[in-house]
Amino acid sequence: MFETLRTLFLLANLASWRFPFRLPKAGLHARGRRPSFRRVSRPIDALLDFLRTEEARGVTHIHLDDEAKELLRDLHRRARGGKGAAPAAADLPSKPTKVSAPPVSAPPEPVVIATPAGGSAAEKIAALAVQAENWAPARKLGTLRQTMVFSTGNPEAELMFVGEAPGYQEEQQREPFVGPAGQKLDDIIKAMGLSRQQVYISNIVKFRPATPGQTTNNRKPTPEEMASCMSFIRAEVEIVKPRCIVALGGSAAEGLLGLSGPVTAMRDKWHDFGGIPVRVTYHPSYLLRTSSIRDKRAVWEDMLEAMEKLGLPISDKQRGYFATKP
Repeated sequence: MFETLRTLFLLANLASWRFPFRLPKAGLHARGRRPSFRRVSRPIDALLDFLRTEEARGVTHIHLDDEAKELLRDLHRRARGGKGAAPAAADLPSKPTKVSAPPVSAPPEPVVIATPAGGSAAEKIAALAVQAENWAPARKLGTLRQTMVFSTGNPEAELMFVGEAPGYQEEQQREPFVGPAGQKLDDIIKAMGLSRQQVYISNIVKFRPATPGQTTNNRKPTPEEMASCMSFIRAEVEIVKPRCIVALGGSAAEGLLGLSGPVTAMRDKWHDFGGIPVRVTYHPSYLLRTSSIRDKRAVWEDMLEAMEKLGLPISDKQRGYFATKP
């Protein structure tokens, strides 16, 4: 039996809305904050990640064996169990009536990340990095290089920066944002009154995107490559529990938030990722290529918003960085 990807997305999202599984964050009162909530990783998230990966590959239909068909029926029944949670059967997309050829084998089941239940945040992040080394959904694409680059910084930070993918310098040192763009990011963090060791820095894709005859040149990751690694970013956010996330560049915003278009249209507002506020700003590499004081001020205004969200002190001098004179 084949089922359309659209139908599977619909049923999976209905189940996601019906069973959100949101739990209070631990230790917030001790740190003097108002209670907030975090989203717990669920099998349905792994399914959604798998479907997004297949969609990015151009897949429109998924083959289901008897067991999968029964699970799909159960998913449909559960989704319809909530008040107003599901549309009438007539509203569901119709199933295809003709298939050109049977599949050789059913597609693999979504790979679920095993997040350790115990241990410190640093130990949990280290365990994720071990899994990422041989992460099958990314490895099987054949479009990413071999060296894995995971994250750096404080795994209990209140501020998290997310980029798109490692580049040449990052691959050499196996650490995110260590090249010229990384130095620019360090300058921004320092201007905020923080250090690199006080924040958490990661990328959506954990491997450098490959190109033919590649030397030091880099390219942006494809939607398929980002989808293959999204489970790690979700797990990282759940472990770090940042109060604020900054998405660096359009590709990071696309992978993290599903946005598209220019960064200009994404920034200057708050977005949401699993209940955590997200600010989109220009990638540090863009600042290296532009001489525009206006764009530099735009990035700094995004950082000021993040500082205010975190309750960090802001001096008059800081507020005036890159401000144009009247």
